[in-house]
Amino acid sequence: MSDFDACRAAVRAAAERDDASAVHEALASAPELSWAVELLRPLPEYLRLRARLRAGEAYGQAETEQRRAAAMYMQVSESPELEVMGPRELEAVVRTVVADKTSAAACKRAFGARRLPWVLLDVLPDDARHRLLRHCVEVYQDAGTPEQRDKAVVLHAMASSGRPDDLMAADRQRLLEGYRENVDWALESYDVAWVELASGRRIPPALGAEMRRVYHDSHPVRTSASREVLRLLAERHPVLNAGERWSDHALAELAQLPAAWTDVLRHAATLTSVKPGAPWARTARTLLAEVDAERFPERVADWLALLGGPPTLPREPGFAYDPYNYEVARGLVWTLTLLPGQAQTPRALGAVLGRALRKLPGVGPGMPKLANACATALCTMEGEAALAELARLTTRVTYKATLKILQTGLDTRARDLGLGREEIEELAVYSYGLSQDGRRVVHFGDEATEATAELAIDGGTAVLRWRNAAGKPVTSVPAAVRRDHARQLKELRAEVKEINATLGAVAKRLERVLLTRRAWPAQVWRERYLEHPLAGTVARRLLWTLDGTACRSTDGALRDLAGEPVTGQGTVRLWHPVGRTVEEVMAWRQRLEDERITQPFKQAHREVYLLTDAERRTATYSNRFAGHILGQHRFRALAAQRGWRDAELRICHHDTSYPPAVRELPEWGLRAEYWVRGEGEPGTVPTTDSGAYTLLATDQVRFYPIDAPGNTISSEGRQGFCMPGPRKVDPVPLEEIPARVLSEVLRDVDLFVGVASVAGDPTWQDGGPGGHYARYWTSVGFGELSETARTRHDLLARLLPRLAIGDRCHVEGRFLHVKGALHTYRIHLGSGNVLLDPGDRYLCVLAKSEPSSSAHVYLPFDGDWTLSVILSKALMLADDTQITDPVLLEQLRG
Repeated sequence: MSDFDACRAAVRAAAERDDASAVHEALASAPELSWAVELLRPLPEYLRLRARLRAGEAYGQAETEQRRAAAMYMQVSESPELEVMGPRELEAVVRTVVADKTSAAACKRAFGARRLPWVLLDVLPDDARHRLLRHCVEVYQDAGTPEQRDKAVVLHAMASSGRPDDLMAADRQRLLEGYRENVDWALESYDVAWVELASGRRIPPALGAEMRRVYHDSHPVRTSASREVLRLLAERHPVLNAGERWSDHALAELAQLPAAWTDVLRHAATLTSVKPGAPWARTARTLLAEVDAERFPERVADWLALLGGPPTLPREPGFAYDPYNYEVARGLVWTLTLLPGQAQTPRALGAVLGRALRKLPGVGPGMPKLANACATALCTMEGEAALAELARLTTRVTYKATLKILQTGLDTRARDLGLGREEIEELAVYSYGLSQDGRRVVHFGDEATEATAELAIDGGTAVLRWRNAAGKPVTSVPAAVRRDHARQLKELRAEVKEINATLGAVAKRLERVLLTRRAWPAQVWRERYLEHPLAGTVARRLLWTLDGTACRSTDGALRDLAGEPVTGQGTVRLWHPVGRTVEEVMAWRQRLEDERITQPFKQAHREVYLLTDAERRTATYSNRFAGHILGQHRFRALAAQRGWRDAELRICHHDTSYPPAVRELPEWGLRAEYWVRGEGEPGTVPTTDSGAYTLLATDQVRFYPIDAPGNTISSEGRQGFCMPGPRKVDPVPLEEIPARVLSEVLRDVDLFVGVASVAGDPTWQDGGPGGHYARYWTSVGFGELSETARTRHDLLARLLPRLAIGDRCHVEGRFLHVKGALHTYRIHLGSGNVLLDPGDRYLCVLAKSEPSSSAHVYLPFDGDWTLSVILSKALMLADDTQITDPVLLEQLRG
């Protein structure tokens, strides 16, 4: 009996006894590893598994290299993963099995069956590599299936790493080009690509981009292997990944620019920290010295202006944005700060920050690290432009991490200057070269061909008015300006956009003042507001008090209701309707409407919320806005804009507990809470893909001392909100809350309900999921008016006679009644929902069906979106014979 037959008999005998240990002993005694593999294969699967486990146990106890090799080979050849043993043990096995020619076949089979760990390449002797390479060529030539050919290509590439061999280069390129179509070999394609890069050869751009994304995203602490891949890609692959608008544009321009520009971007890609260190900055300055310092900021700003948007090339799932590209963008942000004297850089960084914080559905901000880098960079920059951008962004950014950086930077700047936070924000408002009445003329060209643009603040918005070379007003940009002054025109348009953003920031900051005790010495207020070229265009449309006397700017002077001048050098405060008589409030409203003044926010027409009898009975909480169903996304976005916060980005169905929405009022020593919870029963909860509730149910409004422990609600058992821990603090009685604070907080909550309630959504006519909310939709969508809706009622009653459709409309009860040629309509003043008369038939008017005509209707304040929707619907329905929308027409005929 031959040695092989004897070994086979021993294995069979052990298998009949079902003795895995004996099977392992018999296999391990085989003089050739290939015998062990052949004898193991026919055994039942359960017995192979047990023998393999026994091999793993025996490996550590083996006394000879041969027995160790046999045990290890059984473990390797049968395991689902090659890396079941550590690199040191694998290295010992490889050294053993390649020591003589008779083991070469086993070695080839082991390496061909699985992906080869890169650590083993270091221990393969040259003769073993030669044998493997020849074997790969033989397998490739004789392969019967594409899978076998691909295996040979992969193994050949891995075994030829670091060698000049190029026998199968074309086949390797074929595999790489088709990696997307061969999902089973995607990871092997990465290994082949690594070999190609290491050998100085190119790989397909799409594959290189994907490898960058995967290795960047694989683990917070990169392995030496991933670092080596990224190093090779950085040296031998395009400096940016194609597939995004901004990177495609940058790559196209870089191809036409000197190599020094690409060197700057390669260095930008090496910045992995939030803030660069001194060595990185020194290298960056050296590289920047080789490029056009005047053109660099402009080009980079143009590239970064294209950040975001859908990919231009197919991309693997899970990557909304390319993480490698926006890491390069982060480096470019810091590179821009190293070029002194660039006034446009803060504006560019602010624009990038805004794009980086654009939200992705179910995710939140798309590029928060990039946004934080922009914020941190702005905080390090000196100059008026950077300070102005910081001040503007603190009024617009709601993402907590980025906002905290901005606020800290602004506080630091204020402390350095010995000023308060509010003062630094006011001083940071840039004038943009405007005259005191908010105008500036910009000239293009010489005297013979000169065209001019007048930049003016009109109704709270910056606009451009053009004149051609003949001085004649024109409605569009003169052709000569577009042709010969494209760069200057681009900068002017960017400035207009920035001015509008600054106007919004000033208005938002002043509206915040309504909930504070802020006061100014008259001369300071004149300098910072009334006479300021930009802030003055906002301040002159508002009401103020000078030493307690209400006034507004008219004809260049402060005047009271009687038109008498108000003079003095006392204290100025922003006027608020709380505490004013009804007669005074109504008189100011009438005055603004008569003069067609549009205030930047509701001030004279601001709703006042007084304590009700029901709230006096409940004493410590208000149920005025309880029992509503809100869309969570819209509610949280609006709450963040109004200065409310909570510790959660969103409420998810898997959260065990979460806090209420909170607005802190440090000047009053109070904290307001609006109790909201996820809406829906377990198993039927409507959620987003990320697990967030789509709906919230509302409850009480309460006030606590600002230092009281925060309340939370448990998602288990519906116990309601409570303070965890031993320290309990009672809520502040509502009667002790200052009237202005109570009114402003309740006004915010009314706004949340009015805008975010599903009752205002026409698509919820059927009651939403399962029809559960049909009764709520009807009762709220056509029910009693809130304080905000009652303000709309009073305003429309005064404005309608001035409108072209005034003779076809009237306000009665809860509705604006509109008489069209086809039907009579009723528009609810709270929700904007529409009913047809007679019969109270609901008319579904979606936003896309609403005209923009309301933009031409005078309103005495900005910011009431629902009122604009109501007027848009009224204008359209009053002229219903001109409606062309097929969905609406079908409803009207029905």
